[in-house]
Amino acid sequence: MRKLAILAFSFSGAVFAAARLLPENWLPAGAVAAGFLFLALLVFRRGLGDSGLALRLVCAGCALGLAWTAAYIQIFFQPARELDGQTVLLCAEAADWPQEGDYGWSVLVKLKTDRGISLSTVLYLDEQGSQVKPGDRLSTVARCTLGDRTLTGEEITYYTAKGIFLRAHAYGRLDIQRPERVPIRYWSALLSKELKAGISAAFPKDTAPLIQALVTGNRDGLTDQFTTSLQRTGLSHTVAVSGMHLAFLSGLLTLLLGRGKRSTAVANLVWAVLFCGIAGNTPSVLRAAVMISMLQLAPLFRRERDGATALGLALMGLLAWNPFSAAHLGLQLSFGAVAGILLVSDRIQNGMRRLLRLEGPRKSPVTRLLLVVPDFLVSTLSATLGASLLTVPLVAVYFGYLSLIAPLANLLTLWAVAVLFVAGLWLGVFGVILPGAAAVMAIPFTALARYLDWVVDGLSSLSLAALPMDSFYYRAWVVFLYLMLGAALLIRGKKRILVPLCAGAATLAFCLLCSALAFRAGELTAAVLDVGQGQSVLLRTGDYLTLVDCGGEGQRDPGDVAADYIQAQGMARLDLLVVSHYHTDHANGIPQLLRRIPVGTIALPDVEEGDPLREEIISLAQERGIELYFVRQDTNFDLGEGRSIEIFPPVGQGGQTNELGLTVLASSGGFAALITGDMSGESEKELLAHADLPDIDLLVAGHHGSRDSTTGELLERVRPELAVISAGKGNSYGHPAPETLERLDGVGALIYRTDLQGTVVVRADGHAPAEG
Repeated sequence: MRKLAILAFSFSGAVFAAARLLPENWLPAGAVAAGFLFLALLVFRRGLGDSGLALRLVCAGCALGLAWTAAYIQIFFQPARELDGQTVLLCAEAADWPQEGDYGWSVLVKLKTDRGISLSTVLYLDEQGSQVKPGDRLSTVARCTLGDRTLTGEEITYYTAKGIFLRAHAYGRLDIQRPERVPIRYWSALLSKELKAGISAAFPKDTAPLIQALVTGNRDGLTDQFTTSLQRTGLSHTVAVSGMHLAFLSGLLTLLLGRGKRSTAVANLVWAVLFCGIAGNTPSVLRAAVMISMLQLAPLFRRERDGATALGLALMGLLAWNPFSAAHLGLQLSFGAVAGILLVSDRIQNGMRRLLRLEGPRKSPVTRLLLVVPDFLVSTLSATLGASLLTVPLVAVYFGYLSLIAPLANLLTLWAVAVLFVAGLWLGVFGVILPGAAAVMAIPFTALARYLDWVVDGLSSLSLAALPMDSFYYRAWVVFLYLMLGAALLIRGKKRILVPLCAGAATLAFCLLCSALAFRAGELTAAVLDVGQGQSVLLRTGDYLTLVDCGGEGQRDPGDVAADYIQAQGMARLDLLVVSHYHTDHANGIPQLLRRIPVGTIALPDVEEGDPLREEIISLAQERGIELYFVRQDTNFDLGEGRSIEIFPPVGQGGQTNELGLTVLASSGGFAALITGDMSGESEKELLAHADLPDIDLLVAGHHGSRDSTTGELLERVRPELAVISAGKGNSYGHPAPETLERLDGVGALIYRTDLQGTVVVRADGHAPAEG
């Protein structure tokens, strides 16, 4: 029995429940209850045997986890609560290099409270922040805000999961006192910056950002397009330094120093600690370091290595350090991947080896050489499938998509990632000392980096590289697939692998067909896509596909959201793209969309010449031979059989971009949908005077439900049956406004919201809207 593993996982489970599910005031009572149950099992332990010991360990772990979380909140989080909303003279120590943002600089600092507790705090500064270095003692007047919510009051875990409990906005002068020597605890930040500089010196500009991301986990130099491509191909883990990277280092050191030696174990322990600091001490790196340390400590103390115990203790240690890190997605994905590998990867690998007949003696050097590639492919694929077992549901829930190309992408790239990681690390160090020589030595690895870039971009461009979870059919398929995997445990022989694979492939094809047929059902389909705070509306009239706007501030590029949705419906191109106006929340996804989806025509308002986003759209369209149509008058795209897309030119007065947008009226049979962009009430009056609008079935509410749009005059004229509001969850603008919701309810419109329901799909076939 793995006693330590049971205790560790019980402790971790209790911390997860305490941090994510249970009310804070329940924790002491829960700890006491678990403690009493432990004592009861200890007193009445006769006849229970090993099961009794396991139950006692579970109760002990739960009691410790709940008690520690309650104590941690009082010791470390309560001081932050006491500073919430306070304007104070902040005295702190810079713990990292400052980062430049859209509105100034931010730096992570250690704030000493009156209780003697050091709080990790993000300090926001003006241009004075650019002068800060790790170890500097800072003093300024600042207003403090608790890190567990946004400025609008929405609860978030982004900061607390990283151990950052406060945010502080500085006012006025910043006093910087620089120590003669940087404290040892900040040396890792200095080393990390030097390493990045060395990599920049060794590698060309087009590959240095990728190498920096692989080695240090810093993605600042990667383009949004490439980052999205990594997500679609399931390769984001390659640039989020984790256990895989430390495993590469550990494997190299073991190869050089020899397996099973104490000197090898000590070298691995030193490297793990040093590299954690260089990579920023993220939860995934710390988890990997603790696991590798546990595995290396085993031979030092002549104990047997045990992956489950090492994983459990690593998780327990991280959650004991910060129980709020239970909400950290990186930690969840990292532990899910390792747990999946421990559970099934060996079984998958052994089954594949039997299937491919790779077992048996290999006495001949030629035989061993010929089997190197099959061995690598089998081990890589089995590790990828094992890691995916528990991470796929997390990715689907958090990001709303599932990468189908991930197994192939990992096969084609993991070997290159391993080589580039090790080479980038050493060449980065060498680049600090002799940059010229490092640049020469980096030439072959530069070619390998370009190969990696080529593979990622190529695979991500495939239509079904990633499957969006907007459709009920795809979500049902994921559930079915896991049921089949569970059923496969009851099957013996070769069918254990073949049955879930064949069933999964067949049901996926069926779900793709059902989703495509559902989207094509009826005369007209409108999908208001969930792009966060923005707008992107896909219209199908017959076989004609129109996208009105493509912008937003969601987790993913709105261009990828739209492209994924289109491709998931079995469609390969857009007939018409309408850009209502050139604000980013309506058009910032268009460049990425044009890179992924062929477009027939782009309709634009002929306003704001010189606008950067307008110029980028025009340039990309000309590169791809897309027809550009500037709407200066009422334009009707007659699609036949009573179907049309009618576009009205800007009718607003004044120079504001919101008032200079296009309006779209889509009609098919007796169904009509109206999209007014961001125009205000005054422009809506101009539109009513300009156009003879009919009663409509669907209204995409103007300006994301702003109180100044979707006025009573417009609603009385068009009398919509359905209204969809495209707004981001917890947005800082307060959209949709209560007044707008009241006006829509007053005309009897059914209201749907992307911030609550996700992607909303409306079909002109008498069915209720389908929510994504």
